[in-house]
Amino acid sequence: MSTRSLSASRLVLCLAAALAILLSACSTFERKSAVPAALRRDAVVVGLDIPNARFFRDQPALISAEQERALIREAKYLGVGRGDELPTAYLLALSGGGDNGAFGAGLLVGWTARGDRPKFKIVTGVSTGSLIAPLAFLGPAYDAELAEVYTTIDQSDVFEKRLVTAALLQNAMADTAPLYATISRHFDERKMARIAEEYERGRLLVIQTTDLDAGRPVMWNIGAIARSGRPEALNLIRHILLASASIPAAFPPVLFDVEANGAPYQEMHVDGGTVSQAFLIPPSVNPHVAQAEAGYHRKLVAYVIRNGRITTDWSDVEPQTLAIGERAVSTMIDYNGVGDFYRVYMETQRANAAFNLAYIGDDFHAEHKEEFDPTYMRALYRYGFDKAAKGYAWLAGPPGFNRNGR
Repeated sequence: MSTRSLSASRLVLCLAAALAILLSACSTFERKSAVPAALRRDAVVVGLDIPNARFFRDQPALISAEQERALIREAKYLGVGRGDELPTAYLLALSGGGDNGAFGAGLLVGWTARGDRPKFKIVTGVSTGSLIAPLAFLGPAYDAELAEVYTTIDQSDVFEKRLVTAALLQNAMADTAPLYATISRHFDERKMARIAEEYERGRLLVIQTTDLDAGRPVMWNIGAIARSGRPEALNLIRHILLASASIPAAFPPVLFDVEANGAPYQEMHVDGGTVSQAFLIPPSVNPHVAQAEAGYHRKLVAYVIRNGRITTDWSDVEPQTLAIGERAVSTMIDYNGVGDFYRVYMETQRANAAFNLAYIGDDFHAEHKEEFDPTYMRALYRYGFDKAAKGYAWLAGPPGFNRNGR
């Protein structure tokens, strides 16, 4: 749940405390050994040894094979013969942004109200986008719940602040037990079963976390996990959603017990936005390969919802270390986020997919007193809803990109 100001301030505080941590060698946080680099690809989540539960970006053959299987399942469900054209596939990427997720929630519900919101073939989520993604994937029937989540929660539903000494003695500045409870209330057995059904019909729901030990993104195949029938599936998915929203230093990392070559290890996972604010198709994967192998062809239309602005607000920065560091980190996060959309744009162009980007415009003005301020979130939700209900003016390229070369 990568809220810019929260993540920046916590990160700077963590960096400022790093020297003290090294000198004191004092920590109450313990864990099993991390997976050795040489065994990274062999690590399997304990109790869930299905081969397609998750993927790394440097596994294009495995990702392409999963896409191919999804196409075959979809064609079978629709009764489309090999060599024929499948219906247009709509793809949705939901970015991080903390309480700015209210924008994406409002936009989706407003899109439903307009009457032309498509059913998405693939939905991907990062950070707060990962919390929206399951409800967006399941469709308009869950709009009321999506609206509830992003217009009624406050800080007490997300985190509990710890003492400032947590920077030295604990693994984060806040406790996210409230967020896990919120996730658990809204992601239950019934929703998992519905996601499993849609997976059987060829649709994919993918959530990104960051394996902090490996320094790499991990794409979790939520439909495959839901379809596995394993008793651990529900708890695992809830923890994946929690991990994707766990801002490093601000929120505790999530540990996953894994095995590699018969030995037990633990992976430390944090916010998927640590690597990228949004994603669709890894650069290493060409979707045309999966289509050719499966024997089908189709049109692709991609939608990217940025739960944030595409500009950095002006600020009179105080000449103090923490203020300067916070401003620098928040600016870096903004520009990295914009860079992600250039990457996604290039990926859609290679796939011959139409590109559409939505974001919070400069015409939105609301006081933001604190993180997860219900008044601010309700105003932002209404802003997104109204924009979509009237017909959102999607941007056909990344911010500032002139496709005509002029």
